Amino acid sequence: MKSISQILADQLQTVEPGANFTGSPPRLVSSSGKQYFAKGGRPEEAEQYAGEAESLKHIAKAAPGLAPSVVASGSDDNIPYMITEYKNLRPLNDASAKRLGERLAKELHIYKGLNGFGFEIPTYCGATRLQNGWFESWEECYSALIGDLLSQLSKKGGYNSLCAKGEKVRKDVIPALLGPLVVQPVLLHGDLWSGNMGTETSSGEPIIFDPASYYGHNEADLAIARIFGGVPKVFFETYHRHLPKTEPAEQYELRSDLYQLFHYLNHTLLFGGHYAASADAKMDILLKAVPRL
Repeated sequence: MKSISQILADQLQTVEPGANFTGSPPRLVSSSGKQYFAKGGRPEEAEQYAGEAESLKHIAKAAPGLAPSVVASGSDDNIPYMITEYKNLRPLNDASAKRLGERLAKELHIYKGLNGFGFEIPTYCGATRLQNGWFESWEECYSALIGDLLSQLSKKGGYNSLCAKGEKVRKDVIPALLGPLVVQPVLLHGDLWSGNMGTETSSGEPIIFDPASYYGHNEADLAIARIFGGVPKVFFETYHRHLPKTEPAEQYELRSDLYQLFHYLNHTLLFGGHYAASADAKMDILLKAVPRL
């Protein structure tokens, strides 16, 4: 079986035949001066690599340059690999956050899917596999995403009451909040928190990476950034200046709570701890609000 290093070396030679490469994965530098981010994984990670690569390719079509472009990806000798442009990044600042809000609103979040809501292959939000598939409505798609997480939590054990309440959210809240919406399936990053955003040092332009993409309601892509912070306020202000809140706008905060619930459940699955209490609290807010909708 080939080593990961040999596989990456072979792939880079197809990208730049005859070039010499220095450095060590993930950062490799060609004798041409180009830099690459190169990584390889275990056989059981093939699906995860494929999901990330396909997400980046969709983002490249929707918003060229907003994410690192994929140079090569696939599986060799049962070992998955991916090579992208290397981006030297620093944290978002007000200028790049404003630019990111504009680009999301005017490019990524108006790029419509042709097959409905969802995605053609599984993607991974962190280490969590999202089953995906295609759905005719946003209500159906989001209910399936939440249901998938609840199913995984149920199998893990210890979350019976949380899962029961989650199923009540699926039955009562999701139809009430999402059923009446008139929204298009647009491309989402899927895990858009401050740790997956940055400012390219050379250009000052925003870059997003590590996506878990699918086609859904644009507002769902803003949820995790509100949970963990680190994203300048001007990002949200600029975003909604170019892409107004979906009607009914008065339910925007409740929809944000519902979209944040996905990430609280996912973090409960990944890390446990206080995330379960946060998910439970969000569900209480949502269930209490249902009779008033």
